[in-house]
Amino acid sequence: MGAESRIIIDNKAIGVEEFDQLAKGKKPIANPAPNPPPARNANNSKGKKSRRRQQQKQPSAAAVRPVQRLFDTCKEVFKSGSAGIVPSPDNVEKLRAVLDDIKPADLGLNPEIACLTLANLDGAASNGKKPAIRYLHLHECSKFSIGIFCLPPAGVIPLHNHPGMTVFSKLLFGTMHIKSYDWVLDEEGKQQPEVKNQQPKVRLAKVKTNSDLTAPCNTSILYPEDGGNMHCFTAVTACAVLDVLGPPYNDDEGRHCQYYFDFPLSQFSVDGVVVPDEEKEGYGWLQERDRPADLVVRGELYRGPPFFK
Repeated sequence: MGAESRIIIDNKAIGVEEFDQLAKGKKPIANPAPNPPPARNANNSKGKKSRRRQQQKQPSAAAVRPVQRLFDTCKEVFKSGSAGIVPSPDNVEKLRAVLDDIKPADLGLNPEIACLTLANLDGAASNGKKPAIRYLHLHECSKFSIGIFCLPPAGVIPLHNHPGMTVFSKLLFGTMHIKSYDWVLDEEGKQQPEVKNQQPKVRLAKVKTNSDLTAPCNTSILYPEDGGNMHCFTAVTACAVLDVLGPPYNDDEGRHCQYYFDFPLSQFSVDGVVVPDEEKEGYGWLQERDRPADLVVRGELYRGPPFFK
């Protein structure tokens, strides 16, 4: 947080105490009068008053805004993280618990109003175009990012990967269909098999999730090598999902967001790949593709409760 927390209002940096006074409708005191000198032999009384003032300045755990608790927990969980490094099980559970408690109002979202706004964006779908997706940016640094994707009905975030990342996704409101995959690996952890003479390459993947989620629900977590690292979101109704990525995408560090086509298992035949009929729907072939031209994501400012970084 630094030596002194600051907040920006109307392009002016103000301190935490001034911000609290403004939030209460009071004007900050520019030059408060100095305290009168203590009476003689009042050292003990002065020490008690000082301690009481310090205790009053420190908010209790219950008074900390949920978004502040989320940021602080992310900062702690990912402080020593890097690509491919999964947080400890204790840290995963710590962040999961914070996200499980997050509600739309904690982030300044009103589901009823948001649904109406997102439904209006869905008008583009009637013209044969996919509706735009809104992205509310909260924070991004080299260690982690926090953001909210708001999808109108029928909005789609196409199948994509998360290289070397641990990702926490919390559905805030609405219903969303999630389909996710993990690569099929051999005993040595190498990707296989793949379709020969196909460019880009076509590789075998196993379905991890293929179902609807309706809020409120538990936080979903994916890992660098499992948990459904490649996933696709489709909005059944207007919905919003809070995403925490650790670390975030970075092309220079090899964490490029790669998109995929997915095909049913029956689309290709590869020697050595034999799957029982009752399990065939649990597998698919994935082929790399460019970012879809019709994917429109509109970045917007986060206007929910403030938090200190």
